[in-house]
Amino acid sequence: MSRYQICRNIVLIGFAIIMLQGCQTNASKQVLAAGNQVEMRSYQTRTYDDLNKKETMRIVMATLQDLGFVILKADDVAGIISATKFNGYQLRMSVSVRTKGSQIVVRANAQYNLAAVEDPQPYNDFFTSLEKALFLEKNT
Repeated sequence: MSRYQICRNIVLIGFAIIMLQGCQTNASKQVLAAGNQVEMRSYQTRTYDDLNKKETMRIVMATLQDLGFVILKADDVAGIISATKFNGYQLRMSVSVRTKGSQIVVRANAQYNLAAVEDPQPYNDFFTSLEKALFLEKNT
């Protein structure tokens, strides 16, 4: 082999090593991001027993309004409610209500301006208010 071929092979091997390290780093970042998504979904979603989808949609809308949101769109067939809160800032909340067997699954997604809200507190506030409303509805 000539010197040129040896140098070229060394450069190619070095390049391959660098590329493989880059792939490994991206894969670990993707795994960490996936774990973060699972955690985020856990505080965005609640499951309830023995509820009617239409009634749950009505209670979700009332809860959003109680929290100062303005309902922009509600589709009872798709089970989606979109609302915005203007309080010196723009907070948008989309809530989906779907049936899963005999259960109702409620999932909320919030955006502050255009960024997804990853802090669990707004979701906890929403679900705490929703659960109080559901309790009152069942017991009145």
